[in-house]
Amino acid sequence: MKPVIIYSLFLTFFSSVAVFVAGAGSKLWEVPTASFTSSSNLSESLQWAPHCQYRHLQDRVRITADIPPRLDGTWVSTRCEVRPGPEFLTRSYTFHPSRHFQALQHYYTDSSCEDPAYTLMIRGKLRLRQASWITRGGTEAEHHLSKVGIMVHSLVAKQRLASRLPPTCVGLTLGRVAPGKLYELYNTRAGRGCLAALGFSMMEMGLVRVETQHHNNGGKIQELFLGDINTDWTQRTQYRPTGYQQPLQNAMHHIHPCPVCALVYRSSEQRPPVLPRSSAAPLSLAGRWVSQHCETRPTVLFLTRDFTFDPDQHAWEGIYRHYSDPACSQPTFTLRASGHYAQGNPSTKVSGATEFVFKVTQVRVTAVEEPTAKLLNGTRPGKCGRAGVIFNIWPSDAARGFTSL
Repeated sequence: MKPVIIYSLFLTFFSSVAVFVAGAGSKLWEVPTASFTSSSNLSESLQWAPHCQYRHLQDRVRITADIPPRLDGTWVSTRCEVRPGPEFLTRSYTFHPSRHFQALQHYYTDSSCEDPAYTLMIRGKLRLRQASWITRGGTEAEHHLSKVGIMVHSLVAKQRLASRLPPTCVGLTLGRVAPGKLYELYNTRAGRGCLAALGFSMMEMGLVRVETQHHNNGGKIQELFLGDINTDWTQRTQYRPTGYQQPLQNAMHHIHPCPVCALVYRSSEQRPPVLPRSSAAPLSLAGRWVSQHCETRPTVLFLTRDFTFDPDQHAWEGIYRHYSDPACSQPTFTLRASGHYAQGNPSTKVSGATEFVFKVTQVRVTAVEEPTAKLLNGTRPGKCGRAGVIFNIWPSDAARGFTSL
């Protein structure tokens, strides 16, 4: 089976495409209020928890976001992160009142972050600029790097790096690298050629958001969302993020228990965190999987996802609830897609992962607000579903909409 594109306006299962209308404002930190939606092609984690849909979490947890965000303190990874490449890493970022920051990025050879390869130590300065007019709820910022150092943790890692870097970098830097010694890859007097060859960029700091979850017991959790990473390494140094990565959590206000948080917080360039070995979960998609957060996609797409898998019938259904705001409180439209899936071979790129092939056979679109209905009705007849279909505004919980095969 091959994935199929069902319609031209929305590409379901992997992404959705629409347009956005930017709002207007005058104050530096004024937040745009106009409703807009747009496209995406990245994914965030889902969790099997039948009663953990984000809208239900909102009933028990109050979530706030300050603009401009307050960054002071240390923010750490809560798990082994995966980036396009693939790259496996943990992060520890410390921001000072002086606007200076120090970042540690620990890279690994495995998807469990048990085998450290090398660590990048980054120093620089961050200046918050203004509320983003593209990604509602985010803050635009600009960073200036002052120094980037690398510490290799094994000879094998050194050899792998040497194969990725140009000869000038290998000769000037890696040729002298020994495990356990920090070497400078970049300073204000040197060029960035070696950094680009590593696929390294701190453009993620171009978009910042801090969320605070206020729990009824008086506790709170703070999360730092930084900009998404371009999937194309050659574009990373120029890419302006419009979505977010997996968030970091404040070292003083994080989920409990969080053994990974403690390991990353206590780490250094000499002592990268080695995450505890966890037993592999059985590969089964059976059941229902839902978003843990209001998810943000490039470019300016806010949504929650709700998947149901039936392994006996090899059938799946996905509900994508789209919103105009980063709190997922103002619905715009809902996509309900369904089809079949087949399990493939173990992934050759991501250890421990398995490839799947999904086929989409049906899509239903339910407009929840008038601008979305007008947008859908404004498409050329036959380009968005059957000719003659008229979109109306339905309650968000109504099982009505439009079907296209």
